[in-house]
Amino acid sequence: MCDSWGVIFGRTMAESILIDQALSKAEKYELLLVQIRALIGTDTNQVSVLANCSAALHQGLGHFWTGFYLTQETGLSLGPFQGPVACMRIENGRGVCGTSLAEKRTIIVPDVALFPGHIACSAESKSEIVVPVFNREKDVVAVLDIDSKFEASFDEVDQRYLEQFCSWLGEQIF
Repeated sequence: MCDSWGVIFGRTMAESILIDQALSKAEKYELLLVQIRALIGTDTNQVSVLANCSAALHQGLGHFWTGFYLTQETGLSLGPFQGPVACMRIENGRGVCGTSLAEKRTIIVPDVALFPGHIACSAESKSEIVVPVFNREKDVVAVLDIDSKFEASFDEVDQRYLEQFCSWLGEQIF
């Protein structure tokens, strides 16, 4: 049995990500990233870490879809995520995720309907941020994709904290 900060298999585990919605966006990220690092600890299992990271980000930020696409030979393959079903494969250079992979940079899309070649996994998605995850050799090994039901949900604050998070994640498990 485990209470909210109980111990399972000798490790401290959180059952909930606790974020005060009255905080500023930057304060929410700072609190969330501390909780994610505590949740993950020193675990290096890619599937487990990516699954809990996508769940924690999704729960903490409350967006429509939160997850990872993993780099494969010709593009990206769906990894752990939270939200409705998603596209399983994305070619390098296609859509927001494939463009982020090809250009090795974060992409913020205030209105996905205006992004050339946007891949609509869901018509409910209105804005998106995609952040590449680099390994120690500086190769893109995954992308973090977060979608919102609202236009213009993402800005430079999201970019700064999510890039910081993805940098930590890349060093942690790749």
